[in-house]
Amino acid sequence: MSTIIGIRDAGPTGAVASAIAAADMNGGIYSPAKEKAAARGVYTGRSQLVRRLRSLVCAAKLKLVVCVVIFSVVVLVTSSRLSSVMGWVPPHPNPNTSSRGGGYTVLMNTWKRSSALKQSIGHYASCGGVEAIHVVWTDSEPPSESMKYHLEKMAFSKSQAAKKPNFKFSMSQDDDLNNRFKPIQDLRSDAIFSVDDDVKVPCSTLDFAFTVWQSAPNTMIGFVPRMHWLDKEKSGVEKYTYGGWWSVWWMGTYSLLLPKAAFFHRNYLNLYTNNMPSSIRDYVTRERNCEDIAMSLLVANATGAPPIWVKGKTYEIGSSGMSSMKRHSKRRNKCLNDFISLFGRMPLVSTNVKAVDTRLEWFW
Repeated sequence: MSTIIGIRDAGPTGAVASAIAAADMNGGIYSPAKEKAAARGVYTGRSQLVRRLRSLVCAAKLKLVVCVVIFSVVVLVTSSRLSSVMGWVPPHPNPNTSSRGGGYTVLMNTWKRSSALKQSIGHYASCGGVEAIHVVWTDSEPPSESMKYHLEKMAFSKSQAAKKPNFKFSMSQDDDLNNRFKPIQDLRSDAIFSVDDDVKVPCSTLDFAFTVWQSAPNTMIGFVPRMHWLDKEKSGVEKYTYGGWWSVWWMGTYSLLLPKAAFFHRNYLNLYTNNMPSSIRDYVTRERNCEDIAMSLLVANATGAPPIWVKGKTYEIGSSGMSSMKRHSKRRNKCLNDFISLFGRMPLVSTNVKAVDTRLEWFW
């Protein structure tokens, strides 16, 4: 007796069944090849879309990682080469340490602006690097004793340093702009920060500029750049044009700094008073203008190098002063050309270098 064992075909399931059903509905013929393709998901639109999206996401992640790595490398390389780009090596000394004394002397020029003078003295006295404040009084009428006492007391009370700044007034018999650059006796520092009484520079910015000056103490370091360019030459005589801030902004270069907010070495006070041609000082006395251009020419003539402009905000108290007067640009042009004639040469050197405190820059 034989037994017949019947085997039931379970039939295709899942994706295979779907493929067969689709083939039957379309009048197609089912085949094993189609069955394998259906098993791999070739005929499943949803699986194909998911697989495509996954590949795109993986590619995007890979590109993002590569971009992050490249950006990090660029930042590190740029940071390591900052000193060569800037043209000077930025040191990191404590602003309270230097070769002579601990910091710098604020040399403040004032003229009939008692309110601005009080604000400026209170501000600069609070800066940690200030060793002394020397006020050059250019008014023909001397300040009252009560005013001097009040200003000195305020300078001491505003100071945050353990050693209070030395505070002095300098008065002259004559009303002469050259007086702002007279030599100062008993200085405790080599660095002079020359500033007008209506200009305020934040203490952190000022301390950074001082470190720049320490890296190049023979150069003028400051915040107010100006420029010059050769306008024309006729019969062997060169005529130059003096450019203000907007010229610097447009051209991207500068060749002098105004000592209304600038560092320079104390030796230049002696050079200005005793070694510069007296014809230039006489010119400043007569015209009552351009002593700042004369000092810039003096420093450039002594160094043969350009100044260094420090990026930083400065704030003016009250009116903008003489620069807002009519015919100011023409007078500055005349001063520049007359001084060059008296010097006998053009000492100014143009540059586009700017010192920047990268700790305050999120991207550079």
